[in-house]
Amino acid sequence: MPTITRTEDLARFCEAAKSAPYVTVNTEFLRERTYWSKLCLIQLAVPPAGGAKAEGGEAVLVDPLADGLSLEPLYDLFRHTGTVKVFHAARQDLEIFFHDAQIFPTPLFDTQVAAMVCGFGEQVGYETLVRKIAKANLDKSSRFTDWSLRPLSDAQKAYALADVTHLRVIYEYLAAELAKTGREAWVAEEVAVLENPETYITRPEEAWLKVRTRTNSPRFLAILRELAKFRESYAQARDIPRSRVYKDDAMIEVASTKPQSEGDLGRSRLLLREARKGDIAAGIIAAVKAGLESKDLPQPKGEEPGKPGNAALSDLLRVLLKAKADAAGVAPKLIASSSDLDAIATGDRDLPALGGWRATVFGDDALRLAAGEIALSAHNGAVKVVTV
Repeated sequence: MPTITRTEDLARFCEAAKSAPYVTVNTEFLRERTYWSKLCLIQLAVPPAGGAKAEGGEAVLVDPLADGLSLEPLYDLFRHTGTVKVFHAARQDLEIFFHDAQIFPTPLFDTQVAAMVCGFGEQVGYETLVRKIAKANLDKSSRFTDWSLRPLSDAQKAYALADVTHLRVIYEYLAAELAKTGREAWVAEEVAVLENPETYITRPEEAWLKVRTRTNSPRFLAILRELAKFRESYAQARDIPRSRVYKDDAMIEVASTKPQSEGDLGRSRLLLREARKGDIAAGIIAAVKAGLESKDLPQPKGEEPGKPGNAALSDLLRVLLKAKADAAGVAPKLIASSSDLDAIATGDRDLPALGGWRATVFGDDALRLAAGEIALSAHNGAVKVVTV
């Protein structure tokens, strides 16, 4: 099984790949012990001349940990617009390349997104597509191995190559299905989100928005905001997981107890021992102080005044979404999330679910339902839209 460890060999493969209609790409990485993903392996494959089901088509492994190997030939291929770059569930792969070289492969095709548009369900896994489309089975025994260790075993190499060789068949099938249904633009809208740098940028001052808490006190949220900001900055600067600084439950505890000294931190039930002293302890105390003194208090979102029926409307929107998604053969979560439906019910109109292809499938009728212009009716076991 060929493994590329020299820049000139990678350049040779990538230059040849520019003449192919597409190249399939996957990565193996580790993130358990770092903030940023550690790239350990790259898999690449081009189709044989007769298409994915024909014999041949080169597939290689690229070892980014090899001494002296530059990934610039690969990035040059990523910039080449004449070859489609095919990934499955591309987000984490793209995050690695964006943070390494501020680059996105273009044009890009994500088979997970395409499969959701083509009716394969929500967050469909690669193994499922291999079984249903490529009519093959995957050996997943190497899935959770340590990809940073060298040498790689033959089993690891075989597993890694399967992630790009079967992907050729899957891509050609899904691309043909999209062409038949005229839904290429739907996938393009989703890919545009994947190619947006904002998708991969985590700003410390916004980190608190991802922390789930039942407390809506503005002062509590101000302290939580400062604690999350410190944790994110500290973890990014030292390339360690957030949980190594302190976990969400410990952060929520600290925002509630408002410790003023290391002695106060010593009484915490949830803080790690390392967080009760030194730089982390100093950062926690400073964050609590900043939150207590802040005049810019976050305002929790609640139901829009004067609209007590929001919960009921959310439920109606869920029924509408399921009916519309089934009719279109599209995964419901690709159209709108549960929080999107709640937001529509409370009057929010700046949502992806209400624009683009989603508006045609669901969003336009969602707004009509919220405005009382249509109702839902059951007929012969199916949900129907009725004009009021």
